[in-house]
Amino acid sequence: MSTIGIIANPASGKDIRRLVSHATVIDNNEKVNILERIILGAQNFGVDKIYIMPDSYMMGYKVQEKLNLSQELKASVEVLDMKIKASPKDTEVAAQIMEEKKLGCVVVLGGDGTHRLAAKYLKTVPLIGVSTGTNNAYPQMLEGTTVGIAAAVISAQDYDASLSCRQDKIIEIYKNGEFIDICLMDAVISNEQYIGSKAIWDLSNIKKVIVSSCHPASIGFSAIVGVIKHIDEKDDFGAALEINSGNNKFMTPVSAGKVSEIISGDLELIEMNESIKWEFDFKGIIAVDGEREIVFNNGDLFEFKITRNGPVHVDVRKTMEAAVAQGFFKIKK
Repeated sequence: MSTIGIIANPASGKDIRRLVSHATVIDNNEKVNILERIILGAQNFGVDKIYIMPDSYMMGYKVQEKLNLSQELKASVEVLDMKIKASPKDTEVAAQIMEEKKLGCVVVLGGDGTHRLAAKYLKTVPLIGVSTGTNNAYPQMLEGTTVGIAAAVISAQDYDASLSCRQDKIIEIYKNGEFIDICLMDAVISNEQYIGSKAIWDLSNIKKVIVSSCHPASIGFSAIVGVIKHIDEKDDFGAALEINSGNNKFMTPVSAGKVSEIISGDLELIEMNESIKWEFDFKGIIAVDGEREIVFNNGDLFEFKITRNGPVHVDVRKTMEAAVAQGFFKIKK
């Protein structure tokens, strides 16, 4: 049996950055439409069972109802039997269940933060990331039908997932010698002392940005490093950059429609499985993949380590190309 999972975050794309920038908004009705296209694409290429995370907007149930009414639903669709909290914990629980079920592939709809939460539990099940957040460096804007087909290819019994999947880099974060969290793309250290709104948007409080990968075409904090040096997902290193002090000045796109002047020190490369350490002499907060999560105090010792212990990330374009080469689209007699 070919199985996939879908995690769709109803809260993605609704943080403060919508109000202080010109970000695209993908509402929950459109997420339902994307879910429909994923399911239709997947079922037409051999997926038998689809598991969906429950949520407060009831997206999974709405998709079931719509596709049953149109008589288009062929695959078995099951909304996971789990108690929802309408919080980030739902993503973590759903990802853990899907990993335990050893599904063929999991599709995640959300922003960088949603994908980070899913990645903490998806250790072996391949992940397709679909951007429905505000500033997204990790997931991509992808068409749902194509995503569904790619998920079906990855889930096929005779497909070699290594042809189009990679083990992602992550930043492992240690506090006073104990592992506490990960981020997929960037960790941002600021001297703010209150979490408040999760998303960081005020650049003046930032001290340092640490990245696993970065590109000048991205939007967000990894782009601060990306306009200095492109660090590809394949590169066995990351980097750290001190900002709001130093002798370098440049412009960078930090949010949708917002280009800011940055002052920085010199770029510091971090080799794979190496780390940088910082004993803080001030209080503040660390944002992981754009969301303020980790509070620290004066005297805390932090370590930021680049590893390749991240999720198995599906390259959708390469998957579709491999599917063509293997005759996946041919109708078998």
